[in-house]
Amino acid sequence: MSEISSAKPPEEPVKGNQPENKGTEKAKAKKGSAVFASRSRTSIGTLYAWPMGAWFSLFFVVPLVIIMLYSFLKKGLYGGVEYKFTFDAYIKMCNLSYFKVFLRTVYISTLSTLITILLALPCGYAMARSRHQTVFLFMVIIPFWTNSLIRIFAWMSILGNEGFINQMLHMLGLTESYLKLLYNQQAVILVSVYMYLPYAILPIFTAIDKFDFSLLEAAQDLGAGKLTAIWRVLLPNIKSGIVTALIFTFIPIFGAYTVPLLVGGKDSYMIGNIIVDQVNKTRNWPLASAFAMIITVVSTAGVLWMMSSSKKEATLKTKADGDQRQ
Repeated sequence: MSEISSAKPPEEPVKGNQPENKGTEKAKAKKGSAVFASRSRTSIGTLYAWPMGAWFSLFFVVPLVIIMLYSFLKKGLYGGVEYKFTFDAYIKMCNLSYFKVFLRTVYISTLSTLITILLALPCGYAMARSRHQTVFLFMVIIPFWTNSLIRIFAWMSILGNEGFINQMLHMLGLTESYLKLLYNQQAVILVSVYMYLPYAILPIFTAIDKFDFSLLEAAQDLGAGKLTAIWRVLLPNIKSGIVTALIFTFIPIFGAYTVPLLVGGKDSYMIGNIIVDQVNKTRNWPLASAFAMIITVVSTAGVLWMMSSSKKEATLKTKADGDQRQ
């Protein structure tokens, strides 16, 4: 009996802890549901990304890998390749004549790009400040509705010996014989600027349209002139648009083929023409692939530069916003 009386009754659960346990269970349930929702969103996003990834791999990565492999193979006797590893294509590419073509391509592409950017900056600024942005955008986009070959042939009819400009000059008595406006580097640069000017205007317009123009007024109130305010305030804030315009202009001109073929002469032979001639005429596929790899490397470097520039600008903007909040 003493043992029974000395035994302690079982402790009852404390009622005060019950709400706390219920709250913990609810929190765990919410956390579990949130994790499940995030996983489901991730799976759905992965499912949506598969078609794009497959398309990208099939039509971009695989051809690029094939071109890279071909550049290290031996030229076939009647075209094609022999599956023997060699550096012959890259050794032939170091020929002095090819190096001159490379320098010419860089010169024409760089000069055309600079002219295009200089023309696109005032156009983008005027469009961003205008009340009729839709009309101007429509006018910029209209050339995309016409085939590029038709536009090139239109310039050939304008610049030709019997073209519009020479006929007008002859009618006005300013010249007795025609001017050689076609089949030279100047014609290639002019037509290239015309062809790729919309690609430069659109990103610059987008960047300027997001710019806070009160900053220009503040700079002028502090004593800066209009040109100084544009140089020190506007241009640094639209750097991403300018970089994008540079990439969208330089890379297509660097690998252009039809423009130098149709309106250029012997002094306008570029890398794109070498690639086509090596494939169709000489049938040296490894050498054509080696030159194609140069364009690929230049394009990749340009895209990486654009991405790093955009990332730096986003970081600086985030940091500036954080300083303003503090």
